Amino acid sequence: MGRVQDKVVFITGAARGQGRAHAIRLAAEGADIIAVDVCEDIATNGYPLATEEDLDETVREVEKLGRHIVARKADVRDPAALKAAVAEGVAELGRLDAVVAQAGIAPLGSGRSVQAFIDAVTVDFNGVVHAVEAALPHLPDGGSIVATGSIAALTPASVDNPANGPGGLGYSFAKRQVAAFVHDLATVLLSRRIRVNALHPTNVNTDMLNNDLMYRSFRPDLDRPTREDALLSFPATTGMGNPYVEPEDIADTVLFLVSDESRYVTGMQMRVDAGGYVRKRPQLPTF
Repeated sequence: MGRVQDKVVFITGAARGQGRAHAIRLAAEGADIIAVDVCEDIATNGYPLATEEDLDETVREVEKLGRHIVARKADVRDPAALKAAVAEGVAELGRLDAVVAQAGIAPLGSGRSVQAFIDAVTVDFNGVVHAVEAALPHLPDGGSIVATGSIAALTPASVDNPANGPGGLGYSFAKRQVAAFVHDLATVLLSRRIRVNALHPTNVNTDMLNNDLMYRSFRPDLDRPTREDALLSFPATTGMGNPYVEPEDIADTVLFLVSDESRYVTGMQMRVDAGGYVRKRPQLPTF
């Protein structure tokens, strides 16, 4: 018996990166998955997003573990599309026990329009609300909601730099709102024993980190920094000297929060940041 045996988990942004890691880790512990991803690029986001082929690979990885998966192409900015995907998944898999609102973008760059701010907010915050809205009618008492924030929510100066443009500010704003949303939603759902928690990673070794926009953000002193150049600065967001954590590091914490091991854990701002937050020693957040 796995730690989440026969639970059904809805995951947004599941085609690659952290979302795929969560799907695989949960499936390895016995869960079935409802997976969605936009599988299209967003114009203001300067690096390619996941493809339908990426989502197909997530399906293959979950099925190799002997678990069921319902995968749909859906944009988290579209609440109707998410509701339809969840309803179809529940109809096929029979239930829903948890939601992991993972989908996110980081449209950094000083030359970008105000639309980059809007896109960061509507994907990174509104997308979390829409995922929760789609899942709540199906979640039983004692279910689990996990939302991906960022260390940027707790140390906003890390991406509020004007050099990161409107998209950087939008990303930071959205992640701060995720933190507040989780805190207050946890309060609202206490009577149903539905736990609501946020995960705040540092750099994660995914496509969001490994792209030219992020390299320039970390190495503004260079015209065309490479990944090797940026690696020298990546440890600025951690306290242990590592440049990033792996998606599987985040997935391990997601597994805990979805499992019954966390049945009394709610309203938490859980940092998987290799000490990045305490290194900066900011004041505790208020809500």
